[in-house]
Amino acid sequence: MQAENSSNVIPPTSRSTNYIALRFRNFPSEATGIGVEENVNYWRYMVVSQYGSAVLFNMEDDEVESYLEIIRRHASGFLPEIKKDDYAVKEKPMLVEDMQGGPDYIVLKHLDTDSIRIIGCVLGQSIALDYFVSQVDGMVEEFTYINRGMEKTGTFTMNRKKLFQLVGKANSNLADVILKVGLFERSEIAWRDAKYAQIFEYLREEYEITQRFGNLDFKLKFVEHNIHFLQEVLQNRKSDLLEWCIIFLLSIENVISICEIIRDTTTAAPL
Repeated sequence: MQAENSSNVIPPTSRSTNYIALRFRNFPSEATGIGVEENVNYWRYMVVSQYGSAVLFNMEDDEVESYLEIIRRHASGFLPEIKKDDYAVKEKPMLVEDMQGGPDYIVLKHLDTDSIRIIGCVLGQSIALDYFVSQVDGMVEEFTYINRGMEKTGTFTMNRKKLFQLVGKANSNLADVILKVGLFERSEIAWRDAKYAQIFEYLREEYEITQRFGNLDFKLKFVEHNIHFLQEVLQNRKSDLLEWCIIFLLSIENVISICEIIRDTTTAAPL
């Protein structure tokens, strides 16, 4: 994607490699002269993360699909349901502080490309976290259904293959959140400059990133507990089956031995 849109890629100011920022021209006919190209309001921006989130800035609703098409050409797959969110970013040069927050919006004294990167990074993580939470919720619901069935019947019918698939799904979800989404990696841009750190921390608090991950981790622990329990049950079933197989084989061996003893006794008996 970066190679095909090299003229639109904003040169990175940090070593982060899990997203790229793109800028597209959208100058109105009356906007000419010095300073136009430096004005953020005359550009369309898109921050695309490697794990699948895209954050679009300064775009009308009817423009969104055409810009998303640029991403779709490079996507490895599509979700059955696209998760979306809206957040307002306002620029107010007369603002005394560097930023000011509000319900569903943030006001910045100056909106630049690094601010766009920071906002795009946190919003992208938030929407990705929504996806992973929905995945884990599905697993919790599945185990809840199994537990209710066990409550009624005293047993369950899940096979080992299905259980191992759930183990893999739970582990991959947790790994993706930590490694791909980089939920606990501090932005290098925020590390260098306090005003960007303030934006970064405010947005993470606004979107309750840490709390939501805590809830996700709690649900994964519930899933993990159920997996361990069902694994033990399946292992016990397998052990019981092996024990019965051994008993059956020993019984056959005893029957064969008795038959041989009877045959030998009959053959050796005097006429």
